[in-house]
This record gives sequence, C-alpha cells and structure tokens, in this order.
Amino acid sequence: MHKEYVIITAGGMGSRMGSKKPKQFMELNGLPVILHSIRAFFDYSNSIRCILVLPEESMDEWKQIMESHPPGVEYELCYGGETRFDSVKAGLELINGDGLVAVHDAVRPLVSTSLIKKCFDLAFRKGNAVPVLPLADSVREISGEESRPVDRDKFRIVQTPQVFEVSLIKKAYQQAYRDSFTDDASVLESFGSKIYLLDGEKRNIKITNPDDMIAAEAFLKE
Repeated sequence: MHKEYVIITAGGMGSRMGSKKPKQFMELNGLPVILHSIRAFFDYSNSIRCILVLPEESMDEWKQIMESHPPGVEYELCYGGETRFDSVKAGLELINGDGLVAVHDAVRPLVSTSLIKKCFDLAFRKGNAVPVLPLADSVREISGEESRPVDRDKFRIVQTPQVFEVSLIKKAYQQAYRDSFTDDASVLESFGSKIYLLDGEKRNIKITNPDDMIAAEAFLKE
C-alpha cells in the first residue's frame, strides 16, 4: 500500500478577521480551527503522516494550544518561510521516499473525509488531484476603467487538499519561486504536468473573515 502524507500549512494572520490572534488558532465550536483540519485527516486515516508548518513566531501560541487541547495524534512540526511556497517546500523536505502527499490549508477546517479520500484516490490513478467548485455568480473582467462579462462556466474556484505524487511535487518545488505560483497545482503545472480536477465541496470553506466563521459554525450545527 502506498504511503500517505499531509502537509498542513498555517502561515496566515488574523488581519482580515479583525483579530490579533492568527485565524488558524481562533476557536470554532470550542476547538482551534487548525485542530479541526488536523483531525479531519486522521479521521480519514490513522496511519497518515502529518507535517504541520507554522511560522516561528507562532510556536509559543501553538504550545499553549497543545497544553489546553492535546491533539491525541502524532505529527511533525517545522517552521514556515516567507511565502506559502517556502512553507510547503520546507514541509516536503521532511518526506523521504515515495507515496502521495496532500497539501491543505489549516484554515479549511470543514474538509470531509469523503473529499480527502476522493483526492487521494484520483492522485493514485493520475499523479495529482485538485478539488474545484464552479462559480455561482456572474463574473466581469476589469481593464482600467472598462469591464466586460466573461463566461463563468470556463472558470473554477480552487480548494485544498491538493494531492500529488511525492517525487513529482518535490521536483517541482526545486524551481525558483514565481509570483504566478498561487497554489501547489500551479507549481506542478509549470513543471510540465497536467492537472486533474475533481468536484470540491461547498462546505470546504476557507476561513478568511468573520462571516466565514459564522458560516463554519452553521455548517457544524447541521
């Protein structure tokens, strides 16, 4: 059986949340957001190897969280870098050998075990897997003071976890950083690989502002 890993990146701060506390450490239904994300992957598989990437300045707060909310699972911890690219690369350096690795935003706490499994299954068959959602609203492209409608059916919203063959994504991350690297799929694609998409989930929201916390609480009450 192939080895499975997850790198959970937690580099964001709470600026858009209007809070001094990093959003991944804010409580959601009595538990820090990041712990919901970690537990989702261990609910999927208790043999998955978890690598948590945190900013160095967040380590003291993380220790406090561990004292009040012991995760009850094994994980490895490493420092993040200046960019998400650097943070993911740091996590990948802790992986030796082949297998599949998921890269997941710590602030997507409602990811389901079903979606995680679908991503790993597709990556096992195709080499990578990226969950996406269609756009529900109309879209306009802005150019200076002008704008024009575009066909929303040609666009998708990208989610995590994004899952990859370890050997391929590690090679892709040996490239120099570019501003066009908005996610892990864009890093791999620039290396010459085709990206494979699957349906994401509406409840797999990314916590970026107070309204997202309200929505997440509502989903958890369902």
